[in-house]
Amino acid sequence: MDSAMRLNERDLGFAEYSAANLPNAQECSLEKLRDAVLDLLHAVSRALQDEPAEANGYVLHAAELLREESFSAMAGLDLDDSRSAAPPTPNGGLAPWMIRKVSIHIETHLHSSISSADLAGVAKQSVYHFCRSFRQSFGESPHRYVMRRRIERAQGLMLQTNLSLAQIAIECGLADQAHLNRSFRRFVGECPGAWRRARVAPPR
Repeated sequence: MDSAMRLNERDLGFAEYSAANLPNAQECSLEKLRDAVLDLLHAVSRALQDEPAEANGYVLHAAELLREESFSAMAGLDLDDSRSAAPPTPNGGLAPWMIRKVSIHIETHLHSSISSADLAGVAKQSVYHFCRSFRQSFGESPHRYVMRRRIERAQGLMLQTNLSLAQIAIECGLADQAHLNRSFRRFVGECPGAWRRARVAPPR
């Protein structure tokens, strides 16, 4: 009974001590969080000297108290260094990490549908703001850039493979060969068949 009462009193005192020394959600900083951890460790250390058998319970208690406070305080912080450290671009364009992630997304999804909403989601921006920033960084709209990259990939496949134009169209995320023909003529100035024949030597 006495042991149970001592344990209860120690738990209560420890909880009050810990709560008083933890930073609140509005004032949390890495320095304050570090100091809170140190205070908690000192309190646990003193408890260990009195009752070693209760050590695990106090450690778990301390961790839970710290977790409850620090999670709410840190929830709004972006811990991705590539994002938080990226300075804003002077011309209002995309940040470097956005350009990198958007470019990779486009290159790895050229065979499928890519919408401005998809790309805005990758950059974590609204569609309207993203389209404006994208044009600042790339010099053209997201739709035109994606279409140009599809045509450039089609050109590579025409030169490096024996795939038919219909197959190439599908590989580049275009609906069919007619779609490839229209888009290719718009970007290159001639139809894909003629462009390919002029650059690929016929087999001997």
